[in-house]
Amino acid sequence: MARTRIAATPPSTAAEKSENRRRLSMERSALFARREAAKVLKLVLQGDSRRRSVGSIKSLVYSPSVRNKKGTFALVCETLKHLKIIKQVLNAADVLNSKWRKQDELVYIVTYDILFGQVTSSTGDAERFLLLRKKALQAALDRLLVKKKVKSVEELIALDQTPEISTPRYVRVNTLKIDVNTALLELQKQYKVQKDDLVPDLLILPPGSDLHDHPLIVNGSVFMQGKASSMVAAALAPKPGWEVLDACSAPGNKTVHLAALMGGEGKIIACELNEERVKRLKETIRLSGASNIKVLHGDFLQLNPEDPAYSKVHAILLDPSCSGSGTASARLDHLLPSSAPGHTADFTETERLNKLAAFQQKALAHALSFPEVERIVYSTCSVNQIENEDVVSSVLPHAESYGFELETPFPKWQRRGLPVFKGAERLLRTDPIEDKEGFFIALFVRKGSYQSEEPDLTNEKNTHRNRHASKRIVVPPTTNLFKIWAHAQLSRPNCSCCG
Repeated sequence: MARTRIAATPPSTAAEKSENRRRLSMERSALFARREAAKVLKLVLQGDSRRRSVGSIKSLVYSPSVRNKKGTFALVCETLKHLKIIKQVLNAADVLNSKWRKQDELVYIVTYDILFGQVTSSTGDAERFLLLRKKALQAALDRLLVKKKVKSVEELIALDQTPEISTPRYVRVNTLKIDVNTALLELQKQYKVQKDDLVPDLLILPPGSDLHDHPLIVNGSVFMQGKASSMVAAALAPKPGWEVLDACSAPGNKTVHLAALMGGEGKIIACELNEERVKRLKETIRLSGASNIKVLHGDFLQLNPEDPAYSKVHAILLDPSCSGSGTASARLDHLLPSSAPGHTADFTETERLNKLAAFQQKALAHALSFPEVERIVYSTCSVNQIENEDVVSSVLPHAESYGFELETPFPKWQRRGLPVFKGAERLLRTDPIEDKEGFFIALFVRKGSYQSEEPDLTNEKNTHRNRHASKRIVVPPTTNLFKIWAHAQLSRPNCSCCG
């Protein structure tokens, strides 16, 4: 009898199908990440060319609209790192037609991934087009290595690259959701962690600690925020129950820090003019769990100080737009074309600094005019005198006319303002090399507002200022150091780091 042979399904078929599905899923994910990276790269390069960035690389990548944050961040950074080489290779290979010359950023991203990354499939039009020309691209790269007399791409990059600064990873504990010790114990399961000696809710982790997917970050229990940035809200020192105005609020890290310092009590008015940045601000507030923040989509300069809506505002945090020169390393600005060796500041850059300083001066003068405000912090992430000491000096006579004087935030901090006017020692600076961030903080306090815990409420002159005295903090009285009208029109020399 003839036996009937039954064909068996090869045992590997199911595993192969599963592997194919996994591979296709990874390819789709990589394809999507390249498109997201191209959008971010376009904003970064446009902002760099105009010297008017809409945000740092990190802030653009970690906005709510970007889904694959980790993959997108890596692609943007690596493409920027290799961008000079990519441009030279594309130019030498001469493979682009008119269609792809109009999509520079996507071409840069895909070319990086083909030559140095992981593109092996032809998923996507740009990928198919450039993969067909991979040999020409590789040949152009090989010729470039020979021309530059180097043996590897790494050596080629090193010819032009600025050394990166190794920076500790700082995280600020969001005490609206978790206490510092609990966060410390949780992070210690994976990292070496210690408390900062200056900012009570700040923790220090080793450089390079990757926390982007950590549960405490995802649920808003801790925020990745630098030490100098965390000092700003702490310098304002708002009390629970106060009303505080955050004049230029987005992306909101300092805003939600204020909310945590206030224990979620009182009220914070978070003012932001830019519509896209308002979205980011609202997302930060949602993540923090703060319930005492009201977002005001509008221009701080258009707020009327005499409006009853602001009659109970005790303090203002003013962290206006600035050059960002003090956080260039943290912002990854060393990857931008304008940071390449040999780039020098031009008239446009100097003009931009002058315009920034004029806006900063106007905003600070406006903050000082709110009649019930008793504490104001002016801060920048800039190292430029024109944006820092010069702005403060120019408004001091105005501040004094309203009864304000400079106080010394964090008295034990060693770095102070540049000695360009009497009283500059009360200003605070951090150094981008020593402290890994360059920040500037000026604290204005209205005289007579904080003289004692138990003010004399029978004194008629003090009655107006002391309605909320039980919630005020103690600051030692200071002498008036600011008879400096002669300095009001100080000339503004160009900063040495900006030309």
